Amino acid sequence: MTENRADPFISVVVPAFNEGENVAAFYEAVCTALEGLASRWELICVDDGSRDDTFERLTALRRDDERVRVIRLSRNFGKEAALTAGLDHAQGDVIVPIDIDLQDPPELIGDMVRLWAEGNDVVYATRTSRAGETWLKRATARAFYRVIGRVAHVSIPANTGDFRLMDRRVLDTLKELKETHRFMKGLFSWVGYRQVSLP
Repeated sequence: MTENRADPFISVVVPAFNEGENVAAFYEAVCTALEGLASRWELICVDDGSRDDTFERLTALRRDDERVRVIRLSRNFGKEAALTAGLDHAQGDVIVPIDIDLQDPPELIGDMVRLWAEGNDVVYATRTSRAGETWLKRATARAFYRVIGRVAHVSIPANTGDFRLMDRRVLDTLKELKETHRFMKGLFSWVGYRQVSLP
């Protein structure tokens, strides 16, 4: 367990594939969310072999803000691999994986930190509605969680993505796992620790 829960060093990890148009808005939203929340934070951006200007926009951020770190993968390996690469480089007391498309609201990071400060090791965001998604997307999501609930040996919370906060010791446990074909939502649940949902 991280000793200092009053002012944690926060690592935000974001995989990106062909997300050039979202980079500026995402960066602004993250900066706003973290301002006043912690004295030290870093934003680790992993370009997963993008074919647009994602990498150039990320490196432009890096030139202007030393808290931004950019990792460029040699090709598109997929989100799980990109997320793993970012987690491998995170140095914080707490780590927050998040998507760059702003479907996950960075402003919830403050609530996550509060729940972590109360003694929770993992705080995972749970969707309370799927407004704006097509009926097909909602139906396949329901089917996915139904199937995974029957075949998995651990409970994987429904309507929960990768957006969460985890304590450093949780990440250290994850890094000891040697799986090369990863299903991160499953691994996040499998490692255990004290986990709580944030709607």
